[in-house]
Amino acid sequence: MKGIRLRLAANFMIVIICTVVILEILLIYIVKQNYYYSLEGSLTNQLNICTDMYTKYFANTSLQDNVLYNVDAFWNQSNAEVQIADKDGNIIMDSQGIVIPHMAGSDIKEALDGKTGVWVGYLNGQKVMAVANPLKSGNEIVGALRFMASLSAVDQDIAKTEQIFILIGLLVILIVGLMSIFLANSIVVPLQEVTAVAQRMAAGDFQIKSRKTRDDEVGELSDTLNYLADEIIKKEQLKNDFISSVSHELRTPLTSIKGWAITLQSENFQQKEMLNSGLNIIEKESDRLTRMVEELLDFSKFISARIKLNPVEVNLINLCEHLRKQLTPRAVRENIDFTVIYPENLPNIYGDVNRLKQLFINILDNAFNFNHSGGYVHFKTEVQDEGFKFVISDSGCGIAADELPMVKEKFYKGKSSPSKNGIGLSICEEIVNLMGGKLEIMSQLNQGTDVVIVLPRREQPDA
Repeated sequence: MKGIRLRLAANFMIVIICTVVILEILLIYIVKQNYYYSLEGSLTNQLNICTDMYTKYFANTSLQDNVLYNVDAFWNQSNAEVQIADKDGNIIMDSQGIVIPHMAGSDIKEALDGKTGVWVGYLNGQKVMAVANPLKSGNEIVGALRFMASLSAVDQDIAKTEQIFILIGLLVILIVGLMSIFLANSIVVPLQEVTAVAQRMAAGDFQIKSRKTRDDEVGELSDTLNYLADEIIKKEQLKNDFISSVSHELRTPLTSIKGWAITLQSENFQQKEMLNSGLNIIEKESDRLTRMVEELLDFSKFISARIKLNPVEVNLINLCEHLRKQLTPRAVRENIDFTVIYPENLPNIYGDVNRLKQLFINILDNAFNFNHSGGYVHFKTEVQDEGFKFVISDSGCGIAADELPMVKEKFYKGKSSPSKNGIGLSICEEIVNLMGGKLEIMSQLNQGTDVVIVLPRREQPDA
């Protein structure tokens, strides 16, 4: 969990630092531009006043004469350095006293083209901003007037603002860093609690519960862990019941076999009638043991996914008749109305014939076991567009509503169920799933049960 806490905190910090740095850069850039635009606007306003004054009052006199006699009227309008350039771009007057002609910058060139020019650069080692406007005599541009201001004071103000922003950014990073640790703990601490509960469960303590503190993903994990523990407890109980039931079911025929074997060895019980009776019981109990062991072996193969189908083309009519012949004597013996119904043109199905017999006989056997004298068991086959539908209906005791969702679970036996081990229906469902079908059970207590099996129509592959 230390690694998760560190990663979460580090990720939070990376996001915040990147965000703060980007915002700082944007804010500093905006502040710098505002300072520069403010200074440019001030110089431009002063320059416009001077150029308008030149056009109104001095345009009738030549530029050279104005420089000689009227130059004070220009630099008295501003604290900035004032320069005047002729129409060739040569500086012919400078308020700092420089009167030696020299070429001006790009702002002068723009002014001589009739525009307002702005230039920012270094002059004599000092960063300055210059703004120039054209001087006109009528419609003719006779020169350019330039106002120039140092940017050192402005840059100092910008630097102070940058320092304030940087300090605020560092403070934000510090506060958010502390908050990121708190946020990381808010995720890690519940995970640590869930992990501790999981470790207790791994050690075999399934009675412990994970405490759900929030309705989020961690809370959902707690619910899942608690559900897992409940399911393990339930499955463990079912397994124990299964082992107890199977042990009892195995012990009963073994006791009977052993008892009769000892009895038949005695010289007092050598009569032929007694011998035949004892051997008959031993044979039946041995068959019963064999069926139970085969069922357990099948169940073991199914849950370990080692069972494989041997699909062939199966004649469903022959299969239905086989079920009728096999179970009719039992129906007569138990006074149960047993019918097998299928259409005359019932097509063949591609599947494992032995598993199909096992599937239907298991369910029919349940229908007989849970029935009563005078009841009925009906086996009906229907052809659908995409496959076959088999319905096994009985008038037996039915299944309680609270038990119905669990009857197909492994090892489950109802409260009053005479089932031997609780794995018959789970095997049936495994067979249906392997064949790509579905098995549904509908039942009402004391009103009977309907088992519906739907198997897909599959064509036999070409050899």
